[in-house]
Amino acid sequence: MAVKSIQLGQVWRNDADGNDYLVTKLYSEVFSQYAVLRPAGLSAPDAETVRVKVTKNAEGATLPGYTFTQEAAF
Repeated sequence: MAVKSIQLGQVWRNDADGNDYLVTKLYSEVFSQYAVLRPAGLSAPDAETVRVKVTKNAEGATLPGYTFTQEAAF
């Protein structure tokens, strides 16, 4: 599912493992944008982060392999 834009604090669900991840950082490298995600659970401060390349198309932006979980909020 695409959103208008990826923003800090958004929660995305990993399609493979079903866990929720929080967007903690967004940055650009040359022509690509990346989102840094961390698990949204209680052990999140100790967990490793995941870097995902943002995909943009006519509908908006999305994270491949993840589903936006806050549909009603945005």
